Amino acid sequence: MNKYELTIVVNAKIEDDERAAVVDKCKAYIERFGGKITNVEEAGKKKLAYDIQKMSEAFYYFVQFDAEATAPGEIESRIRIMDNVLRFLIVRTDEQ
Repeated sequence: MNKYELTIVVNAKIEDDERAAVVDKCKAYIERFGGKITNVEEAGKKKLAYDIQKMSEAFYYFVQFDAEATAPGEIESRIRIMDNVLRFLIVRTDEQ
C-alpha cells in the first residue's frame, strides 16, 4: 500500500451541508477503491491566486489515505466530473 494525499478545492458559494456532502463523497470513493483514510484536514476558506469559474475564494480539504497504486486513477476519474469541486490533486507522499 502506498500513502497518498488528496487535495480538494470546493466551491465556497454552497451551503455547509452540501460542502460536507462533497467531501464525504470523495472519501467514499477512496474507500470504494480499497483505500484507508488516515486523516482529514479542513484548511478553511482561502483566497484563490486567480479566479476559477468567477470565484475568488474556496474551501480547501486535505485527505491522507493509504491505497494500492491503481486507486488514484480511479478516484480522479470520479472526482473530475463532480459538481462543486473546482480543483483537485492526488499526490503520493514519501514514506518517512
